[in-house]
Amino acid sequence: MNSSELSTLMVPAVLTVIAVEMAWSYATGKGVYNRKETGANLAILAGGQLIKPASLAWQILVLGWVSGLSPFSMESSVATFLLALLATDFAYYWAHRVQHEVKALWTIHLVHHSSPWMNLTTAFRINWLSPFIGVFFYLPVALMGVPPDAIGFALTLNLTYQFFTHTEAIGTLGPLEGILNTPSAHRVHHGSNSQYIDKNYGGMLIIWDRLFGTYEPEVETVRYGVTTGFMGHNPVKLVFHGLVDYANGRL
Repeated sequence: MNSSELSTLMVPAVLTVIAVEMAWSYATGKGVYNRKETGANLAILAGGQLIKPASLAWQILVLGWVSGLSPFSMESSVATFLLALLATDFAYYWAHRVQHEVKALWTIHLVHHSSPWMNLTTAFRINWLSPFIGVFFYLPVALMGVPPDAIGFALTLNLTYQFFTHTEAIGTLGPLEGILNTPSAHRVHHGSNSQYIDKNYGGMLIIWDRLFGTYEPEVETVRYGVTTGFMGHNPVKLVFHGLVDYANGRL
């Protein structure tokens, strides 16, 4: 199975769990969905899919070129896949952390945190420029000799896993908290509460946060969104809001 096949396979599962979460939100009166906000999330997803051929081509080009410079070469195997999964997750932690801590990169990542609602469609709020920039954080994995297709599959699996962490329908998961990136841990990451800002960067594993001092458990109710306030529902403005503010010295 490759990254494209995994993405296609996940479509029915993604649609099903979104429908279930919507039903849960309605039945419990939680109100985790907003019609205009959900429309904006879907529009951002659609925009990302439109440019996906270009972003994939760029990622393949960059990873392939750097892989050719590696003095190592790994054959496809279970061990290679597990190494790719672990190394990619480690690289994701640092990519994610740098996107929060470097202002120029935060302007791109900002859109993912700008929603005051938390539901599964929030996972779709990915800046259209992210794939073009994010690939550079995985070059060390390619230099290790991990094949580009293994990196791509591991990253797709990582992002697919993270989709399911964008929900309020699942509480804490006991002993898994502090090991895996759970919905509870990821709710903290989306919080604008002072103690939650810049915490829980992990992709699949939260152990990197524990190791590097960025882990925070969910204690008080999470306030979603960014500290600069609500940014509206226009998908184009949401994607480029941070870049415009940065260019004008407002960020």
